[in-house]
Amino acid sequence: MSELRYKERGIIKAVSGCITQVTGLQNCFLGQLVRFGYGTEGIIMGFDLSVAQILMVKENEPLAPGNPASATLEPFNMPVGAAAIGRIMNPLGEPMDGLGPIKFEEFIPYFNTAPAIMDRLQLSRSFETGVKLIDTMLPLGKGQRSLILGDKMTGKTTVGTDIILNQKGKKVICIYCAIGKTTSQMGKVVSLLKEKECFEYTIIMCAPASSSPGQQYLAPYAACSIGEYFRDRGQDVFVFFDDFTKHAWAYRELSLLMGVPPGRDSYPGDIFFLHSRMIERAAQLDEKHGGGSMTFIPVVELQEGDLTSYVPTNLVSMTDGQLFLNASLFNEGFRPAVDVGLSVSRVGSKVQWKITKKVSSSLRMEFIQFKELLRASKLQASGQSEETRESLRAGKVLQAILTQPANSPVPIEIQIMLMYGKNEKMFNEFEAAHMQDFLVGFEEHAKKNDPTLFALIREKKELNDEIKKRITRVVQDYAAVIKQKFQKAENEASVEVA
Repeated sequence: MSELRYKERGIIKAVSGCITQVTGLQNCFLGQLVRFGYGTEGIIMGFDLSVAQILMVKENEPLAPGNPASATLEPFNMPVGAAAIGRIMNPLGEPMDGLGPIKFEEFIPYFNTAPAIMDRLQLSRSFETGVKLIDTMLPLGKGQRSLILGDKMTGKTTVGTDIILNQKGKKVICIYCAIGKTTSQMGKVVSLLKEKECFEYTIIMCAPASSSPGQQYLAPYAACSIGEYFRDRGQDVFVFFDDFTKHAWAYRELSLLMGVPPGRDSYPGDIFFLHSRMIERAAQLDEKHGGGSMTFIPVVELQEGDLTSYVPTNLVSMTDGQLFLNASLFNEGFRPAVDVGLSVSRVGSKVQWKITKKVSSSLRMEFIQFKELLRASKLQASGQSEETRESLRAGKVLQAILTQPANSPVPIEIQIMLMYGKNEKMFNEFEAAHMQDFLVGFEEHAKKNDPTLFALIREKKELNDEIKKRITRVVQDYAAVIKQKFQKAENEASVEVA
């Protein structure tokens, strides 16, 4: 017996790019699915008493005034399922990797509502990024919303991909949502994730620059819906949106085509609501609702470091912190180029392990003071006191500890060992070059000489006497090797000179 379904029919009045005006639809709601001929589909973006504004998201044939349209009382849904893991797809769930169709299990609305406050828990679990500067000074928790801001070519995408690389073996489903990226940019990300074998737990949602504004508008909503499928089953999800600037541009284009009055920077007045209802879908659910979490890190591109522009200030106000990437730091070779003074995590040390909190409690202040001292010392090239020279040396060693190359996430256990060694003055005889050499082989040395120390730190999460003793032995042993290596090089250099 066939199902009885309510259906309305309308007529296309006008077509303006990817926006189609349809008359005759008497029962409209935002996000409603509208079908045209040959599988062409759209969603209702706005309406008045006479006309519905339809955003075309799947266009299999050219549309013209007078063509028929039909609508049922159903929302536009995103197909979701576990089969999406390891695949590259567009916001409609269609594969883009040439591996055949994806077998989805169910449908979730693109514009799903955020979890209620009573269904959430306070953030308490640490989200390990593998980026030393973030994990120690600007920690993130599972279920948090943190923003990455920076100029073009300052390493914003690299921070996100490093975080994805670090989730290997940690039972976190990662979704990389690319909005408005070029084919070459996407190719680099896909190649990296394949090379590092990250597709076992990663999904790529792609709306490239060549796609329609409609698909670029839908992409982050589609990523949220897929993430909710796994979150509602008790799993931890990480979604990296790259980037919201392109998403805002796409929405601005759609709004202008619909005749919405432009506001500041020509954006429509509801751009804040657009992003805030999406950002609110990130959460740590309580046990009654499965205990899953969804962590968001959106990216926003700045122009000449202007933090006060419209979209960045909106997003700063609705997230739980921001990471500001400074072009000057990037050009100086400090990577990741996070400006510690302008960055903040509003969750902070609440989600850190006790041992991480202990070894990094004063780190941020030390680093900011070093940067100020370094700036002042450049104005005073001569006549520096011994105390100032020692502070600069220690600061440069700390900067070397925090610097890390791209695509090389550092385990939290190694970060703890490094910070403990710094606090206990085990690097007092080191220069920055010594520290750089130390970092290259320390992880391998630690795993070889005390392989059970990693498991002990992760189990206890506290700095007890046994852990102190074992960290001290591992760090001092390798520090001695590095000192000996540099001493030998200096001796050989002095012999050659003589």
